[in-house]
Amino acid sequence: MTRVCVIGIGHTDFNSMTPGMGWKEFMYEACNKAYMDAGIDPRRDIDSFITCAEDYWEGFSIFDEFVPDQIGALLRPCCTVCGDGIYGLGNAYMQIQTGLMNVVSIEAHSKASDLLTYGDIMLHAFDPIYDRPVSGPVQRPNYAGSPSYTEESPKPLVGASDEKERIHPYFLAGLEMQHYLRKTKTTEEQCAMVAVQNKRNAFSNPYADYELNISVDDVMKSEYCFSPLKNLDVSPTVDGAVCFVLASEDFAREIGAEPIYLSGFGWSSETPWLSTRGMEADYAKKASKMAYKMAEIKQPTRQIDLVEVDDRFTYKQLQHLEALGFAGEGQAGRLIEDGSLDIDGWLPTNPSGGSLGVGNCLEATGLQKSLEIVTQLRGHAGKRQIADAQTGLAQSWRGIPSGSGAVAIFTRG
Repeated sequence: MTRVCVIGIGHTDFNSMTPGMGWKEFMYEACNKAYMDAGIDPRRDIDSFITCAEDYWEGFSIFDEFVPDQIGALLRPCCTVCGDGIYGLGNAYMQIQTGLMNVVSIEAHSKASDLLTYGDIMLHAFDPIYDRPVSGPVQRPNYAGSPSYTEESPKPLVGASDEKERIHPYFLAGLEMQHYLRKTKTTEEQCAMVAVQNKRNAFSNPYADYELNISVDDVMKSEYCFSPLKNLDVSPTVDGAVCFVLASEDFAREIGAEPIYLSGFGWSSETPWLSTRGMEADYAKKASKMAYKMAEIKQPTRQIDLVEVDDRFTYKQLQHLEALGFAGEGQAGRLIEDGSLDIDGWLPTNPSGGSLGVGNCLEATGLQKSLEIVTQLRGHAGKRQIADAQTGLAQSWRGIPSGSGAVAIFTRG
């Protein structure tokens, strides 16, 4: 069984608004940088191209028909994975393992600033018979995670008593956060510390857009979206793109690349019906078990040097750390309190700034987190570099209302 490795990475900057660039320009820039990083010609060396995209985010259907030109895939094998970027890494890995492909490009992007109906798009993922009628439709996004949010935006609408008052889909995050806090005895203050840490980490990341020097008190005093979820508990959306180039170990050696190995991955999906599923991160537990087995990780707290976990909401970072086996139930809050998750702690978590600091990249979230892991393992992370990092884990979640998530584990050669 051949080993699969990362030979190229590329990305754009991540910005809340990019009126001068469209998604095609984003894709071209990220892919061109990745191909240059790998030292390859896509028209000669790449055997297959994958784009991770969701038609609803793009605004039209059959999105893969519109991607070959800007990623160098004209008249080449090209497909779309309708899911997060880590799903694309897994699909590329399997293509290479078949022996039919030697080199595969994976791209994912976000042009969230173009979305006028961010909440309505999420609402379309709800069950149309029971869940959607109760939840919407949405009048207008009005929370800090919305592309159109400003300080002058209307206060959150929390009722659904008439046609002018609609509940935004993030009500589900509020319910999940309530459940998590009550079950685990985690506090709102511990969740607030996640926002403080990640936005602080973002100051050392030149491509992050939401670096901010805030206190726990600032988070606690920010306006409520859906209690106990507050505006500063929510990761704002961002525009940007990421591209990875995966290759067989033989090809990597042939071109003289210093590979970072994709040593394990896994994914899992929960039922979409809210009334029949739990509010825990079971998808992360299942996906991590699959990835750990593949990467031969038996003691993640000892064998993994840093992690990038999904933090679209502050409580999710703590919930995911517990699901991944880095803390017992209700114990992740203590890790954020005692500094264990700091860059110089025993489990550096989201050194990039995470989604709270970089921004919510939609389907590119998993690749953004994987980008940070590979950058760290290469030793190219600058001020935020984790000393002697050998193994890193990236974890993603597709967001409200899904129960789908993925995990990727990378190791140095």
